[in-house]
Amino acid sequence: MSDSQSRIPSSKIQRVGRFARAGAKVGGNYLKHYSKKLVQKDLDKTELDEQNAKDIYSALSELKGSALKVAQMLSMDQGLLPEAFAKQFSQSQHKAPPLSGPLIVRTFRKAFGKSPSELFDTFSLDAKHAASIGQVHQAEKNGEKLAIKIQYPGVGESVVSDLNLVKPIAKRMFGWKEEEIGVYFGEVQERLIEETDYQLELERSLFISEKTKHLDGLTFATYYPEFSSDRVITMSWLEGMHLEEWLSTSPSQAQRNRAGQALWDFYQYQIHELRLTHADAHPGNFLILGDGSVGILDFGCVKEIPEGFYQVYFQLLDPNILDNETAFLEGAKAAQVILDTDTPEEKELFLSIFREALTLVCTPFHEESFDFGDEEFMASIYEYGERMGKDKQLRSSITPRGDKDGIYLNRTFFGLFSILSQLGAQVQTRKFIPSL
Repeated sequence: MSDSQSRIPSSKIQRVGRFARAGAKVGGNYLKHYSKKLVQKDLDKTELDEQNAKDIYSALSELKGSALKVAQMLSMDQGLLPEAFAKQFSQSQHKAPPLSGPLIVRTFRKAFGKSPSELFDTFSLDAKHAASIGQVHQAEKNGEKLAIKIQYPGVGESVVSDLNLVKPIAKRMFGWKEEEIGVYFGEVQERLIEETDYQLELERSLFISEKTKHLDGLTFATYYPEFSSDRVITMSWLEGMHLEEWLSTSPSQAQRNRAGQALWDFYQYQIHELRLTHADAHPGNFLILGDGSVGILDFGCVKEIPEGFYQVYFQLLDPNILDNETAFLEGAKAAQVILDTDTPEEKELFLSIFREALTLVCTPFHEESFDFGDEEFMASIYEYGERMGKDKQLRSSITPRGDKDGIYLNRTFFGLFSILSQLGAQVQTRKFIPSL
């Protein structure tokens, strides 16, 4: 990778200053836009969105960490961002300017008291992958190829302050109310603080890989605690292709089904047997290996599922709930979608919205097998998301809806469905799921 970054703004003053410069650029973009609009009455916001997205992403890429991670998350939420922002921010899923060699060496000396060349037989200073929280380097030790994941300096210490800087931008761009953003960002903050704790990630990587290794079609790295720290994780290198690259080789339907089934089983087993889940279901976290198995790359973002929430959430998979008005209302209340303070009009609105969402999302669970190659299925989910994002009556509600524990689980299912749709996989969906 080229265009390496020699330092990351780490103090609160430096990071606020970088946000301020980005804000000034965005303000200038608005002035240019409205000046042009005086002459071109029919001018739309496409060019404005593209320039704003470019300037904001540039700032986030330089800052890295939580701010860039939020950009990644928002880019995955279909219908939430304007197209220009979603396209620009999606880069954070797989690439960002990497750290320079001297900064990498300093990170190792701080963690181990030795440079990478002293710890490993070979170590490449050129990052193979660079994203929001850290970057990955290749090394060798005793003939084994290794992947070394290095966290960017200052990322862990800046989570709270970064999210406080992002909040007003999100409120302005998406019209979120303070109550909504408080619930969303509170849960995001908790997960991001965990994600910057590489010791916790190492523990979870060892635990989940051990508990799910018996599932067909999965491959996990071997982890090396002796070469890991709170800012570095060392694991064996998995050789394979990312989803888009693999699909370009025209795999057979059977091969796509096998990969899809492996991913489906991986997630359902975690959720229903372990009460937790790998909660970062985007294509960059998986590889298709030469033997057709799916390599799992990253356990940084894991959501533990409280038992009470699990029982409420998954009882709604039962198709009989949708057909029983009393049971459906009770389920909606338990899920905190319907509140005791709701007016009859609000109750009718949110029951309708909730019913439509459940009907869509639960479709794969109501059949023994499901064809995610059905383009209409994902198109209907995208259309629903876009329609809800533009619904004025819905946006006018100032009360947060739904349990915060559902935020990452909902995102996990959307990410999983999206990957399975890209695969066009036909999946046996009842494995590991309690009887419906």
